[in-house]
Amino acid sequence: MMRTIDLRGIDLATADLRTLVPRPVVNIEVAAERAAAIIAEVREHGSEALLAQSERFDGVRPTQLRVPVEAIRAAVEALDPQVRAALDEAIVRVRQGSAAQVPAPQVTQLADGARVVQRWQPVGRAGLYVPGGKAALASSVVMNVVPAQVAGVRSLALASPAQQEFGGLPHPTILAAAGLLGVDEVWAMGGAGAIGALAYGVPDAGLAPVQIITGPGNIYVAAAKRLVRGVVGIDAEAGTTEILIIADKTATPEFVAADLLSQAEHDEAAASVLVTDSPELAEATASALEKLVAATANSERAATALAGPQSAIMLVDDEATAAAISNAYGPEHLELHTADTVATLERITDAGAIFLGDYSPVSLGDYAAGSNHVLPTGGAARYSSALGAYSFLRPQQIIEYSRTALGALNDNIVALANAEGLPAHGEAVTARFEQP
Repeated sequence: MMRTIDLRGIDLATADLRTLVPRPVVNIEVAAERAAAIIAEVREHGSEALLAQSERFDGVRPTQLRVPVEAIRAAVEALDPQVRAALDEAIVRVRQGSAAQVPAPQVTQLADGARVVQRWQPVGRAGLYVPGGKAALASSVVMNVVPAQVAGVRSLALASPAQQEFGGLPHPTILAAAGLLGVDEVWAMGGAGAIGALAYGVPDAGLAPVQIITGPGNIYVAAAKRLVRGVVGIDAEAGTTEILIIADKTATPEFVAADLLSQAEHDEAAASVLVTDSPELAEATASALEKLVAATANSERAATALAGPQSAIMLVDDEATAAAISNAYGPEHLELHTADTVATLERITDAGAIFLGDYSPVSLGDYAAGSNHVLPTGGAARYSSALGAYSFLRPQQIIEYSRTALGALNDNIVALANAEGLPAHGEAVTARFEQP
């Protein structure tokens, strides 16, 4: 089912490890062309383009783009009590985890009368994207909304695709999660078009543009976020899911197989990668995976993902090489199943979220760990991070100097200004001391 890449006995010291790790054939650059055309349609034709795109991609034309508040309330009332309890608990845990991400203001006193204050200011309005295609990710409502609320964002606009089954509304569990969190601005729109609509606004629908767009999605959503970056901020290119597991001979094959499968069921393009120095574990995991795939509800989708070029079992010589492979890959989700996970962790530098040991599966992080499941994909973990309260905050420096404190720097400022050929900079300082 999964191919095996055998790197044992190969000198990888000077190799570009990024060329050795599994990657999908379709990349974000290819998707960007289609996403750009979709965004252009929305900018030119507004709500009509969005309605037509829903009809084309989702098989239903919503009666209106903005979801009525009554529909949100009805979804909350109809929510299964057990699902509501699970969402309530997730909200509590993610709120606690997000609260730890808000930095406290800092005051640096450089001299008498000379201080710089560092404060963190939330954006005024955020656009939150929640997928609804192959899976209705109500948990993504929690992961987007809670950190924004903790950061203090005043205005939230949530977008999720229209569902044919529900008369052109987003999935009712997604609406219910929004209602539980007090979000009443929900839009029935999905894909690249929704990202464009949030970034540029849709005046004829009453949708005001946002300052930042967050949330996971497929490769077209990730491509669209890349295209609008600069018009708005984005969290990261959180596209199709991926998991990489580093495991040694002490790992439990059934656990490793179950976790590889848990991400493969998301999408045919999902990536599942096992890196191990144990051929015995590799064989046992592959055997366990075949049995699990045959029995799971999303068997066909998972089998396609596991057999794809983005998935593989990689055999390496040792744990240090496994860690180097992982760092080059920059996985969205990284699981460590080794005899000493703490020691393995010390070798890891690049990953979206890291799960340690037998009882910290990615599924825990997807729903209830208190961490955030909106994570960078496609290697973006090498330079970006998970969604958090900090994603909605901007650091601002506030400078306050007295006359005496400025005077102490007068000569320095004039000297540097003249050296740069910008004498008016210095004169702006000296002018303050020429006045009576």
